[in-house]
Amino acid sequence: MTALPVIVGMGGINAAGRTSFHQGYRRIVLDSLDAKARQETFLGLATLMNLVTLTEGVLKDADGNSIAESDIEAKFGEQILAGTLIRKIEKNHFDVDATPWQQKMTLTASDEKQIVFETRRRDLPTPVPSAWQVEELSDKKVKVTISADLAIKHDSTRDNPIKAAGQLPSGFEPSAMYNSRYQPRGLQATIFAATDAIRSTGLPWQQVMNSVEPDQIGTYSASVAGQVDDEGFGGLIRARQQGDRVSTKQLALGLNTMSTDFINAYVTGNVGTTFTTSGACATFLYNLRAAVNDIQAGRTRVAIVASVECAITPEIVEGFGNMSALANEEGLKRLDNSDVVDHRRTSRPFGENCGFTIGEGAQVAILMDDALALELGADVLGSVADVFVNADGIKKSITAPGPGNYITMAKSVALASSIVGQEAVQKRSFILAHGSSTPQNRVTESLIYHKVAETFAIDNWKVAAPKAYVGHTIAPASGDQLAMALGVFSHNIMPGITTIDKVADDVYSQHLDIRTEHYQCDAMDIAFINSKGFGGNNATATVLSPAITLKMLAKRHGDEVMAQYQDRHTQVAQAQADYQHQADLGHYELIYRFGDGLIDENDIEISEDSMTIPGFDKKVLLSKSNPYQDMF
Repeated sequence: MTALPVIVGMGGINAAGRTSFHQGYRRIVLDSLDAKARQETFLGLATLMNLVTLTEGVLKDADGNSIAESDIEAKFGEQILAGTLIRKIEKNHFDVDATPWQQKMTLTASDEKQIVFETRRRDLPTPVPSAWQVEELSDKKVKVTISADLAIKHDSTRDNPIKAAGQLPSGFEPSAMYNSRYQPRGLQATIFAATDAIRSTGLPWQQVMNSVEPDQIGTYSASVAGQVDDEGFGGLIRARQQGDRVSTKQLALGLNTMSTDFINAYVTGNVGTTFTTSGACATFLYNLRAAVNDIQAGRTRVAIVASVECAITPEIVEGFGNMSALANEEGLKRLDNSDVVDHRRTSRPFGENCGFTIGEGAQVAILMDDALALELGADVLGSVADVFVNADGIKKSITAPGPGNYITMAKSVALASSIVGQEAVQKRSFILAHGSSTPQNRVTESLIYHKVAETFAIDNWKVAAPKAYVGHTIAPASGDQLAMALGVFSHNIMPGITTIDKVADDVYSQHLDIRTEHYQCDAMDIAFINSKGFGGNNATATVLSPAITLKMLAKRHGDEVMAQYQDRHTQVAQAQADYQHQADLGHYELIYRFGDGLIDENDIEISEDSMTIPGFDKKVLLSKSNPYQDMF
């Protein structure tokens, strides 16, 4: 009997806001929400952005004036809307209108005279160039005479042609929520996202840890670029070129494994599986696949699946920009036949577009096997039937699309048909498209959906594209897609692609339902999370709705077990509601266990068939069975 991986919690942060309880999703479909959900969303974003704080039980603005929840939209609504989703890159990242760089210059002496200057002796290069004549002066200074040309680099700025990104909400400062110790922004976001995901389950984490054997918990996470800001690889690479020193932390904290390591070491205290794999834009799905396979095989009972990327730096932006991958000012003006660029509409999946828009974010999902989820009374957000990964074969261009995504999509739809039936796939499934917003992708990805739809007789296949709102976050991009899928399951509002005027003429849309406005939809049974990554890293996940998942659990476990589950779930639901209320008020209490709960290795007890580890109720069992018995 194959265990079903059930999603019991999800948290995180991206340009739309907090992931738990669908805040980010609700920001995207804000105009389609009822009054209560809209007010909750504005409150949660106002506190997240530090526009409003709860002081002694009273909400107050930055000037100390009290404010009612019902008045937040009127007072801060425009500022909240402007400070979320895709927008012009803010100066806490870098100044896109005056981006620093080093201008090369060659100095030549005027009127056939030599170049002469004074400097401190310690500032001379080593070795001193042969064309330089050095004369000692007082106060440890020297006079330098150069009879040749002198090549120098001088601080300068340039107007960056790429000016928009999907940034975390303005004013959101995870570093101020815990003792961040000069950690890279991506790892700060990881701590926030992991805390948000764990608290969203409504389950005390120690209870979860003690409900299974210690090695049956796993963390599966990665970045693609790693941490590329000053506190990570960015500072490491730039330091000596800028005349600075490399710190003791930059190399270690820059690694793309660090999101996994931070979750284990500072949040969960996990001693079970630790796993990191990168697959370009499909990285979240790659790690989800590993977790799903381990749960199905019984190796893992609790899985933390995560990805993070905070790479809005001049170097990363220029790298993608020089590949002609990012939407730039000139291309957008040409598309709109205008001299003014609307930075909110730079990402235009399946419309007339000119490149993707980079984003930043961190996403964390908590999964359990079906038996454990019922035993603990966990909330059921959905389940992951499987994740398929296929490569493209021989390529000419490493960034070009290929056949791998045809395989992943076809397998995913075939699996869904075998589980819930073809009628459910035809009428109650939808696609969370990769939707990168490049001219090539809109054609190649839509053709895949067109051919799969023809094969399985699907008409008006609903398509949503999160990158239109939060940008392309690279590693956690498919986590953004999963978060939107769970939002659709919960609210029955299908996000349209409001950044486009119409579907482009070259999109294969005959069997697809791609709309430019949000709309109410029937309850959905299946979401297909699709990703087409650079290098042929294709992945598609088959995600089943909470309603379908609960039906499957009832069929497997019976009425008595489900009745007991409902009793336990009542308490869990109350804990979830309490956390949602506190989070909306800005009280997150991030989990950061720096040195808290260290395991004394001298207290580990080992026998021939088990290990006892301090802090865990259950033992690690040592297998004595021979998996290769037939070979002896």
